[in-house]
Parts: sequence; C-alpha cells; structure tokens
Amino acid sequence: MRLLPFLPFAATAAGAVDQKPFNSLLGHLATVPSFAVPHNASESTVFKPFDHLIDLSASEFTALGHPVFPHYKVRIKKSRFCDGTVNAYTGYIDVEARHLFFYFFESRSDPDTDDVIFWTNGGPGGSSSTGLFMELGPCRVVNSTTTTFNPYGWNDKANVFFIDQPIGVGFSYADYGEAVSNTLDAAKDISAFVAIFFENFSKYKGRAFHMAGESYGLPRCQKWMKEACVDQLDDISCTAAWMFCETEISNPLEATGLNPYDITKPCGGPIADVFCYPINKEIKGYLSRPDVRSTLGVDESVPQNFSLVSWEVNSAFMASMDYVFPNQFYIAALLERGIRALIYTGVNDFACNWVGNDRMTRDMEWTGREAFSVQPLRDWLVDGKVAGQTRSAGPLTFATINDAGHMVGL
Repeated sequence: MRLLPFLPFAATAAGAVDQKPFNSLLGHLATVPSFAVPHNASESTVFKPFDHLIDLSASEFTALGHPVFPHYKVRIKKSRFCDGTVNAYTGYIDVEARHLFFYFFESRSDPDTDDVIFWTNGGPGGSSSTGLFMELGPCRVVNSTTTTFNPYGWNDKANVFFIDQPIGVGFSYADYGEAVSNTLDAAKDISAFVAIFFENFSKYKGRAFHMAGESYGLPRCQKWMKEACVDQLDDISCTAAWMFCETEISNPLEATGLNPYDITKPCGGPIADVFCYPINKEIKGYLSRPDVRSTLGVDESVPQNFSLVSWEVNSAFMASMDYVFPNQFYIAALLERGIRALIYTGVNDFACNWVGNDRMTRDMEWTGREAFSVQPLRDWLVDGKVAGQTRSAGPLTFATINDAGHMVGL
C-alpha cells in the first residue's frame, strides 16, 4: 500500500516567506480580502472575541467559538514548543464529536503585521508533522529526544499553521469512530476553523492569507484515466485504470529501489513505515513521548504510539474515489477571482512530477489559459545561479525547483 500521488498545489504558498528561492520567484503578494462572517445585532451582543493570543493559558485549554458556527469550537493553549524564540500555540478544532489537531507558530519577525500561512500535508491521511519537522517548521527532529532550531522555517517571516487533517490523522481523533472520506467534507471543517480563528483574533484579519500544502495532488494510462475517471466517472473502470497505471508506471520504479519522492536517491526504508526517509521513525518516536504530548495538549484518547499516516483514512478516500477529485476546476475558480496561486514541484519528484503538473497548469480551463500556456518556461535565479524554471501569467505561477524532490523544504 502506498500514499496516493495526488496533484500538489500551494496557493501563494511561499510568496511572503523570506527564503531566497521563493522571494526571487514571486516577490511581494497582494493582501487578499479577510473572511466575511455575517453578524446580526443579537450576535454582536453575544460574541466577544478573545483577541490576544498572548493572554492564553499555558497550562490548560481556552475554548473559542462563534455563533455563526454553533457546532464548532476551538481549544487552544500556548507554549514555547519547537521554536523557543516565539510563542507556539496548539489545540483542537472540535466539530461536535470530531477533533482536528493543529499547531500555530508566531512569526519571528513581526507577528503583528506579517502574513498568515496555513499548511497541510497530503496522503490523504498524512500528518502535517512531516512538513513541520522535516521541511518548513521552526525546528527539525534530530532523533526521538532532540530537536534543533531551523533558521529557514517559514515562520521566520510569517505566522504559520500546521494541521493534522482529516479526522483520524496524527493527533486528530473522533469520539465515536466518526470519519471523513472525501475532500469536500474535509474542507468544511477547515473553513469553519479558519473563520473562527480570524474572528476571535481579529488582528490577523485583512492580511495576506496563504493556503499551502504538498502532495495529495503516458499515453494509454492517460487515455484510460481520462475516459473512466474524468469524462464520465465509472467506479469500476476508474479503479481498473488506476491499477493499470500503478502496474505500468509506479511499480517498475519501486522495483529499482529508488526513492519515488527523490529519484536521485535510494529509498531509505519501507514507504508504508518511513516513506523512504529514516528520520520519520525519529519523528514518530518524538511525538510519542509523554512529555511532548503533555506540552502540546494531546488528548488522552489518542493512541500513545504516534503514526505519521492513517492508512484507514487513506483507504476511505480511495474507496470514495476522491483520488480523481477535480482539483483543477477549484484552482481555476480561485484564479477567476484574482487569487494568486503558485504550483511548484521539485524536479527530482516522481510521485507528483513536474511534467504532469506543467501539463495540468497549461491545460487548465480559465480565462487566462491562453496567455499562460503561450509563455515559455524561463530560468529563475538565486544569487545569479539557476534555481529552476518558471512560467507565469496573471495570478498563476508554475515553478520547478532544481535539486529538490517531493519535500521541497528538505
């Protein structure tokens, strides 16, 4: 069993983060409108924002809510976890009997004015602890007992969320076995959480807000998948097409022993266990420690042995045919609204390779398609050296990153 290699996309993922490659590529991103939550007169008298994160307790959760979302609550506490130089906040989005775990790190530069980034890993079923502790978080796990400061963490210039989603992933849990098995249902919980957070901590409203993530994004294979999964969805034929593509494309690479997330390297361990990266075993050990779980406020009902991926969630999304969810139409709708989007990929990644993503961006149907597709790929530079190639028109940018694989931040 393997993680489904879905289309990756990062909407304005790193435009405000002071890492040289991304600054060279995008520059400054415009502020996007804040979330609009309707208030009537009675709501205005009932709802009182918490407003100041610094006032949160470090020893117990503070519960937040909003009358527009009566079935949603947010539990949040503060600590100095991982970064050490700024406040960190952890907690749960409570959707009645379902509970999604998140981390939030303030910017090291100017948390009162810097942008807000919302990060989620893929799978589906993968914990965002991978992105946090291997790639772009404020610290990196060295072994099961030690972390080290990451000077290149994205929170160096932005306020950053990491979330374990959907239910059943990482530290997220359900009281009575509830589950989410498709993208649309998972998105509803995220939307409510974002709205509740910005309404309670209004100082973050009106800033640029970046939704970002990775992963869970050949002639005969392409033809069959298009006919059975896109033109007219047929569960049996689409599943058969998917299995054929696995047999013809993915399995031969796996047989070589190479890492599908970076084909320049050998796989360092079973994909179902450490995803070719031995450090994942150390991350699992670190997040299984009682003292770490206590600092984070992990619910006691969550199994003691941390898992980087929920294969139950992965299988549920597979069974619901979510792997053919038409992300491109949703990206196109964002572009039509003027929301800037960056789709980037490491050139060494096979699972979500740059060739497929380049074709997708050029074929995507939106009013700027022609202007975008006629643009040639051009080099983009960091300190005078070629760092990759890029194509851009209007609000859409596609970029490759040299010497990088699936986890670009490694």
